[in-house]
Amino acid sequence: MLSKFSITRFSVSHKFTFLFSLFLVSQLVLRAQQPVTGASGKSGFTAKLINIEAAANETFRYTTTLHNGSGNARVYEMKANLPAGWMISYKVDGSQVTSINMDAGKTQDIAIEINATASADPKKYTIPIKAVSNSDTLSLNLEAVVKGSYSMTLTTPTGRLSDEVTSGGQKQLQLVIKNSGTLPLNDLQISSQLPTNWESSFEPSKIKQLEPGKTIDVTATLKVPDKTIAGDYAANFTATNSNTNSQIAFRLMVKTSLLSGWIGVIVMLLAISIVYYLIRKYGRR
Repeated sequence: MLSKFSITRFSVSHKFTFLFSLFLVSQLVLRAQQPVTGASGKSGFTAKLINIEAAANETFRYTTTLHNGSGNARVYEMKANLPAGWMISYKVDGSQVTSINMDAGKTQDIAIEINATASADPKKYTIPIKAVSNSDTLSLNLEAVVKGSYSMTLTTPTGRLSDEVTSGGQKQLQLVIKNSGTLPLNDLQISSQLPTNWESSFEPSKIKQLEPGKTIDVTATLKVPDKTIAGDYAANFTATNSNTNSQIAFRLMVKTSLLSGWIGVIVMLLAISIVYYLIRKYGRR
């Protein structure tokens, strides 16, 4: 028979095992009920660079990261407070989006592109960005520093965009390039698109720098091939550099040369004279 002491010791041991098992089960239940979190355990919205400087007609590009640190999947809608006329887009893996569906603990890179208006004043602009879900709102302030604008205008001294040229001859056209922006234009080049076999040259052909508000005159010399049929032709001229460009379309009316006209008249008169001679000589027989 078991002694009273043995029975008591067995009961205590049994109770301890039962309580310990109950404790383990409760811990497992608590862990199952706890939310699944990311590395930080907290949602966040960050950017590699928050301050970017560019010209008004360039794109401000930011690389941002959105983290859903909650234990539930959430849909975040992207919102921004922009100056009037500015544009913004959000891209995930190259595709443009307006909202993002994120699983619990998920981290997503978002490319943000902002375009200012061409008339934006040179200064620093703060752009508040928000990722809004039903449960929380994540905020990020980006800074766009507008340093000015690149712009140019290509035209002629009188504004006239038509002229006459002679078949087989050359024609000089006067062009004017104006820096209509607020930043200097460097390494300007002039090019043309002409009818087949036409040739062009420019003086100067390259412009090292053009300051804001300044203009420069360019002489375009066109060479028209011989025997070009009379009529209207189009010639396009483009001034360009790495930041901006400007283009004009010229209407050119080709006329035959005076010498060619006289040669044609002489040939016609000669043909009439030959016919007249043959009629006089052989017509009576």
